[in-house]
Parts: sequence; structure tokens; C-alpha cells
Amino acid sequence: MSVSSNSLTHIALQKFKRNFWGVLSFWIIILCGVVALLAYVLAPDKSTNANQMHLSIHSKKPGFKVSMLTIPGSPSQQSALDKMLFGVKNSDTEIPIRSFRFEEDALIYTPYSEEGESGIEKKVVLSNFPNNGDAGNITDQYIKEKKFLLGTDKYGRDLLSRLLVGARISFSIGFVAVIISLVIGMFMGAVAGYFGGKVDAFIMWIINITWSIPTLLLVIAITLALGKGFWQVFIAVGLTMWVEVARVVRGQIMGVKEMQYVTAARALGFKSHRIIFHHIIPNIMAPIIVISAANFAAAILIESGLSFLGIGAQPPTPSWGAMIKDHYNYIILGKPYLAIVPGLAIMILVMAFMLVGNALRDAMDVKN
Repeated sequence: MSVSSNSLTHIALQKFKRNFWGVLSFWIIILCGVVALLAYVLAPDKSTNANQMHLSIHSKKPGFKVSMLTIPGSPSQQSALDKMLFGVKNSDTEIPIRSFRFEEDALIYTPYSEEGESGIEKKVVLSNFPNNGDAGNITDQYIKEKKFLLGTDKYGRDLLSRLLVGARISFSIGFVAVIISLVIGMFMGAVAGYFGGKVDAFIMWIINITWSIPTLLLVIAITLALGKGFWQVFIAVGLTMWVEVARVVRGQIMGVKEMQYVTAARALGFKSHRIIFHHIIPNIMAPIIVISAANFAAAILIESGLSFLGIGAQPPTPSWGAMIKDHYNYIILGKPYLAIVPGLAIMILVMAFMLVGNALRDAMDVKN
């Protein structure tokens, strides 16, 4: 005869499973995480940062097709894992073409140009290709029709590839910012709530000063001090989000530090740090998990805002905020999808984290 578990964790899990929007958002987050991890595997453009530019086909609509001539360069010495994580260090030259023909020892091609414009024919020597420039081999392997499912951006890069690789920035900023905020916030809040008195007053003074400065302004100041860059933004966002965690942890510890299990731990002679981190913290993790989900969403929004202002992830690193910045003026030029697509990606991911946070809050509420 099986006995069902009545633990609080089991009950909370069952309540979470009954929340449709919470479960749906959870799987959206998992899907986005897998896409971010396998971005270079899934992206049509597997070059580092999906930065293969073709200015002749810039700002093309979704579903655009073009014949692409690839002139091979020196092969890259990369492992499969390196290619999956960082993309292919591509030295090949891709050229969109309208037509081509072979003449003796050369390939004559007409570069792609807007309809109605006659392109100037150009020549490439067949010896630039492997297998002694065999015409059949060149046609089969180096001239292929390429389709851009979401079109191209203003530099002629594949928009879908940039969107997939850009998901890494959003997930990375969320994880790093949440980890930094948890480490600092839990330590500061735990010390303030457990010891109280002057220690509590001093830490609350620091918290209130940090809290009084607008988050975006503080992030900008820290970013300017550390310099522009990938990791600088992560650290800056994390250093501005710890105050919410610290206030929650402080309040929770003040509410439980006089409970019997804490008193018993003191009577057994356990040191303060062991009581805090081995006995109290595990029992107040529910609100910390909820606020971490909200902080994850907030970090994504802050990074997008910084990238839009030009002080976030720097080009050519793809970022959803930077993609909106590059194309927001296309909204009135008849191609609004260039800015709307990354905007929708930000909205969906942020909403998913907020809904998961709300679902966790409801599931962990013992009053319901």
C-alpha cells in the first residue's frame, strides 16, 4: 500500500502543477534556456555572434531567398564543443549573387542587387576552390539557395540567428545578477535580522541609501566606472538588485529567530553562522525563490534598457535591446518587425518569469 507524501514541498509542488499559466511559463523558460544553450546549433548563421554581414540584402522581409556563393577560406581548428558554445570562427566569404557562369578557369558571377538594377559581373579564379576547381563540385557545394526565415537586419545579417544567440545574453544576465544579488543580499539581510541593534541599523542605512538611488541610474554609474562590456553589465546589474533580497531576508529572520528550533540550536552551543545558514535560511527559502524569479525578469529588462542606450553588451555581440535600438526607426519605415520581434522575445521571457514567480508565491503560501 503506497503512502502519499504530505510534506510541505510535495504540497507546494502539487499546487504549482495545478497553476496552468505557471506551468506553461515554466516550460517556456526551459525552452528558451535550451535554445540559448544550443543557439549556434540551431541558428542558420553559425559564425561567432551570428555576424555574417551581407549589405546588399539588408532589411529583407521574412522568407527572403537568395543564391549564396561561398568562397572558402582557411579552415578553423575548433572542437565541436567550442563551435557549439562560441560559434564557428568563419573565414569563408559569402556573396549573394543573381546569376553565375563558368568560363575556362574562372567563375563569373553577378552580385545581388535590388530588382531593376543591373549588377556588374565579377570573376573569381577556380583555383580558390578545393578539388582543383571542379565546376560540378562548386555548383553543388558552394552555390546554394539561402532562406532567411525572419529576414535580415540593416546590416544584412540573419535576424533569426541574431535572435537565438541574443537569448544567451538575457539568460546570462539573469543568472549572474540573481546569483550576485543572492550572495550579497542574503548575507547582509541575515546579519542585520539576526544580530539586530547597531549592526541592523548600519546595514539598513546602507540598504536605504542604495534603495533611494534609481536602479537604472545606479547601473549606469557602475557601468561607466567599470567600463563598457559583457561582464561589466552583469556585475553592475547584480550590485543593484541585492537590496530587495536583503530586506526580505532580514524581515523573515526577524520573524523566526525566536522560534523554538533556533533557541534549541543556541542551547546546543551552535555558532551564529551555523544557526543562520544551516537552520534559519533553509526555512525561509520560499520568499527568496519568489523574489529571485522577479529579479531575473528585472535583470533582463535592465540589460535590454542598457543595451538600448548603448552601454550594455557591445557590438557585435547580439542583444535583444541592441537589436531594438538598431531598428526602432524602421517602425515608421514600413518594416516594424525588425524592432517588434526582439521586443516580443523580451516581453515573453519577462512575462514567463513573472508568472512563474506568482505561481510559486501562491504554491508556497501555507494560508491557501
